[in-house]
Amino acid sequence: MTAETPPAHGAHGADASRIHNIGYRTYDGPRLGRAYATRSLYSQSLRGAYGLGRSAKSKVLPMILFGVMCAPALIMVAVAVATKADKLPVDYTRYAVLLQAVIGLYLAAQAPQTVSRDLRFKTVPLYFSRPIERVDYVRAKFAAMASALFILTATPLIVLYVGALLAKLDFPEQTKGFAQGLVSVALLSLLFAGIALVISAVTPRRGFGIAAVIAVLTISYGAVSTVQAIAHEQGGNDTAVQWLGLFSPITLIDGVQTAFLGATSSFPGGEGPSASVGVVYLLVVLALVAGSYVALMRRYRKAGL
Repeated sequence: MTAETPPAHGAHGADASRIHNIGYRTYDGPRLGRAYATRSLYSQSLRGAYGLGRSAKSKVLPMILFGVMCAPALIMVAVAVATKADKLPVDYTRYAVLLQAVIGLYLAAQAPQTVSRDLRFKTVPLYFSRPIERVDYVRAKFAAMASALFILTATPLIVLYVGALLAKLDFPEQTKGFAQGLVSVALLSLLFAGIALVISAVTPRRGFGIAAVIAVLTISYGAVSTVQAIAHEQGGNDTAVQWLGLFSPITLIDGVQTAFLGATSSFPGGEGPSASVGVVYLLVVLALVAGSYVALMRRYRKAGL
């Protein structure tokens, strides 16, 4: 882009005009397209879920919660190695259920940060003005949140598995349990990430999103567990206990892993769903994951306008 200076006054005014190059030029480099933009959004969102690339204050809570998730596993490994135990104190599939409160707090803090800031500051249309489309945005955010949660829940299982091998516990048994645990936390990550993102995308206000995520993921577990305990104590009605587990995200995961992954149930009386009821649990989990994706797509159809 060029600009012409006005002619100077005086004897040499006719010679004073100059053409100045002020540096604007067209971009002739490669254009990386939708796929690259989607990967970049995924990477940025995943890093942001742990405060990476953000201020030091943003790193404190996710790193503390990550440490809280891993600390019990480290203690269990140290005890198993020191005492030469013949098995780990906790099954791999049981670990996430025991620490579900920490998982709920992590999601309550990070899911609103992942999506609500773009809504609150109305930057979503800027994303869609580029090659990235609505489906790319939703996929990247969903995948990033699920990946962040999988890192949070799978890392303690890796610690347990490595510790079990150091303690020279039975290799085939530990490997089988570790694989079952990974399947369980992968399913948990998809379910919890989907629910938390939908809740956070409904309201741009971060405070409301945090409260709602805690209510749905944590308080619902306490309510369902209480009703299950009452049903078990009053009439020993294990059938009612099994069906009540459909009304909380963590009891859904507990039911699926009890029915199909050989896990020990945390339901009152230790009686989890049978294989036939477990199919219903699995279908509900898959429906919730798919429904969360559809709900996000519908939400961003309006947000992108």
